[in-house]
Amino acid sequence: MLRDITLGQYYPADSVIHKLDPRVKLMATLVYIMSLFTFRGAAGFMLATVFMIVVIRLSKVPFSYMVKGLKTVIILMAITAVFNLFLTPGEEVLVHFWKLTITMEGLKNAVFMLVRLIYLIVGTSVMTLTTTPNQLTDGLEKALMPLSKLKVPVHAIAMMMSIALRFIPILIEETDIIMKAQMARGADFENGNIIKRAKNMVPLLVPLFVSAFRRADDLAMAMEARCYIGGEGRTKMKPLHYQSRDYLAYLFLIVYFAGIILLRIFLA
Repeated sequence: MLRDITLGQYYPADSVIHKLDPRVKLMATLVYIMSLFTFRGAAGFMLATVFMIVVIRLSKVPFSYMVKGLKTVIILMAITAVFNLFLTPGEEVLVHFWKLTITMEGLKNAVFMLVRLIYLIVGTSVMTLTTTPNQLTDGLEKALMPLSKLKVPVHAIAMMMSIALRFIPILIEETDIIMKAQMARGADFENGNIIKRAKNMVPLLVPLFVSAFRRADDLAMAMEARCYIGGEGRTKMKPLHYQSRDYLAYLFLIVYFAGIILLRIFLA
């Protein structure tokens, strides 16, 4: 299960999506997330599907590698679908059992919410799999630079996100090592009820938190020893500049979002 977490991991490939400016990918991810909660009917769903398929094909990232991150949130998706299925009122009742009622509106909401969650995870995975943490940091800092005039610590926010993304694979690998070590000592993380499983997680969580705080302290000491200050005055080894492909990507993004809005207006 731990190996199925793809957030924060980078998949190297020679594709158009990998070569795009990180600001374009950040904006595309934001617009795509907004579009998922804008459309309602099947037409919007089809347009979002075509958009996602085109982007995945252009990224050259294996589809099986991209969707394996869904395994870690299956329980969340199931709970969301069940709540929408049974708690959405409607006039057309499909199934009525005891105090549980399934309506046509509830069924539609459950299906569309499940699709939105799947597309949300896959869409954000495209950005993280095709963009290195350093590129994400530079792109986020450059995109939020106007907020620095309002005394917002843009560089610090971008640096925190970069460090968080960089440490996700490290913490996943360390969790796997600690879990195997505890299982060799007789720990059981799979059997028993929920309360027993929660208690069995203590030998895993305590050393993991200790190791995470130790890594954070070592990183802070290393940055301080190198006189890291951050913020204004720092230069970039690879400054960001828009290319023609970036403007084409923006145009493609505008056309897609305009199509979603038009479908929402005329087919609502």
